Amino acid sequence: MIYDIRHVTTYEYESPVSFARCTLRLEPRDGNGQELISHKIEIRPRPSERHVRRDFFGTLTESIVIEAAHRNLRIDSRSRVSVARKPPARDAASPSWESIRDIAFEATSLGPSSPVGYVFASPLVPVLRPVSAYAAESFVPEKGILAGAVDLMHRIRTGFRYDPKATAISTPLDEVFDKRHGVCQDFAHVMIAGLRGLGLPAAYVSGYLRTIPPAGQPRLQGADATHAWVSLWCGAELGWVDFDPTNDLLVANDHIVLAVGRDFSDVSPVDGIIVGSPKQKLGVAVDVQLVD
Repeated sequence: MIYDIRHVTTYEYESPVSFARCTLRLEPRDGNGQELISHKIEIRPRPSERHVRRDFFGTLTESIVIEAAHRNLRIDSRSRVSVARKPPARDAASPSWESIRDIAFEATSLGPSSPVGYVFASPLVPVLRPVSAYAAESFVPEKGILAGAVDLMHRIRTGFRYDPKATAISTPLDEVFDKRHGVCQDFAHVMIAGLRGLGLPAAYVSGYLRTIPPAGQPRLQGADATHAWVSLWCGAELGWVDFDPTNDLLVANDHIVLAVGRDFSDVSPVDGIIVGSPKQKLGVAVDVQLVD
């Protein structure tokens, strides 16, 4: 499948901003069943500096500096991506989760694809005893890691309520878990925290979701917006397998990967600092269109 993606981020400031330094993570990933065909970003006002690099996790990261005074900032990202991936079946056989845990801790590489880097707590995903106990209900002794993850994903989908007004990115994980309300990034963080609490390597994935609902059925939550899900290392043979707890899906061809990290703080599409305005209004518009 080939998609055209447009991701427009706008900031409106209460008073003029004299200086802005931003970090952009808006180029979709290339590899693992996904091919980046084209990508461009238009920024207004025009930056005085633009520098591009790959971060530790392999995400193309662009740093920009804007020195012209402005009341509005517009970042217009356009990409074309081809996606062809086939996840394992939900009931596919897999190694026991205990064996994967042990192998992950024995990893000798510290590179971005090494599972050991995703076992420990991260800035937005602490390991919490209640969350670990919640996840443990899905991982009885000797259960296959796929079966356990599918069960945990399903329980989050049915036990938590999608509510865009319930949380912000600053809402602590324990509060999200207690309320059982939130959005895709909250559900991904909860699932990651539960998996890591059991010693399993889990990464945070940001990207886009395209859905066309069957007649008479609701559209999948997270469409036409940035989306988030979980990548779990399931051993050398299966590798990293992606789970979408917001929609109870193993990730296939309707998901487009933007960035991968330990949690949202590693993959925020746009962040940075400004000088000159105490208040701002953020707008984000995402359009995912199937080309072929």
